[in-house]
Amino acid sequence: MDLGSTLPLNDGALIPRLGAGTYKVPDADAPAVVEGAVAAGYRHIDTAALYGNERGVGRGIRSALQAQQGLVRSDLFVTTKVWNTEHGFDATLRAFDASLEALGLDSVELYLIHWPAPAQNRYVETWRALVRLREEGRARSIGVSNFHREHLERIIEDSGVVPAVNQIELQPWLPQAELRALHAELGIVTEAWSPLARGRAVTEPVLAEIGRRHGKSAAQVTIRWHLQLGNVVIPKSLSAERLRANADVFDFELDAAELAAIAALDTGERSGSDPDLVD
Repeated sequence: MDLGSTLPLNDGALIPRLGAGTYKVPDADAPAVVEGAVAAGYRHIDTAALYGNERGVGRGIRSALQAQQGLVRSDLFVTTKVWNTEHGFDATLRAFDASLEALGLDSVELYLIHWPAPAQNRYVETWRALVRLREEGRARSIGVSNFHREHLERIIEDSGVVPAVNQIELQPWLPQAELRALHAELGIVTEAWSPLARGRAVTEPVLAEIGRRHGKSAAQVTIRWHLQLGNVVIPKSLSAERLRANADVFDFELDAAELAAIAALDTGERSGSDPDLVD
């Protein structure tokens, strides 16, 4: 396993296991962050309409392609997401067009429903729009984010199409074992957002002690934990140095005792919102 490692999706595509997240990266800073990530070897860039930085991410992609000889667009895996205010079949199609225009791309590798927003009760028709986009080839793969079991089962029953990915909050205090098991049963790749619990992992003594044994930071231990669980993981940083450090996790392995110590941190505590309460 290395920075070029991928996981197969249920539609035949491959997703890089480690990506660069851009949540809360200002649009003005996004080009430099994306360029730095690509220069460090990342090939997976995650954004969303909500983040307000799709234009900056697109500029960073174009700059990175120009800067690195031999690097072509197909080498990069770009994800974006439809926001809750654009749920519904036609609205989602318009939102996707707007995201492509902002990114300056003809297609994306992965398009996600950002939240199910169950109070709106429109995520099923939103999913139908994503299926259309995949059929048209403008979204190579489609998936969801923050979906619980009942949300997944409903869209699968309606469409017969299983999401390729469910991007969920997942960190040592919220390892999501039950949902990961369902994903494995259905053939859905688990992707972790807030993989460091919004910085909480950095100061966790258990993770720091494990890191000392390996000459690694608590953050690096946590990212390695995600990878050994089989997750795709998208840590975020504005710092090029930290981006490189986040990728320096392929020269050590957590043993069974260390994995058990991390498992003991599980409290079910979220750092973000409960998907049932987001509308």
